[in-house]
Amino acid sequence: MKKLIATVCLCTATLASTAWAQTASEPAANAAPSANSDEIVKMRMQIAAANKEYNRKVAAAKKVYDKQKAAAAKVRDEAIAAARSGA
Repeated sequence: MKKLIATVCLCTATLASTAWAQTASEPAANAAPSANSDEIVKMRMQIAAANKEYNRKVAAAKKVYDKQKAAAAKVRDEAIAAARSGA
């Protein structure tokens, strides 16, 4: 059992270091088209800004929803209390 665990750990470490080495060397190989990366960076920044605005609007809508839900729950609870008291 200990040999199995040691083997799995060794294989994981070997594969992880190989994958890390490939990831680290990729930008050096693709350094020539730097103009495209600027466009991609701008596009990603625009997408991030759009997502941030969307999340802000969703958060505002959730606040309104929560307020309306609380108001409806209050009315419901009052009606239930009135029904239980026999009024």
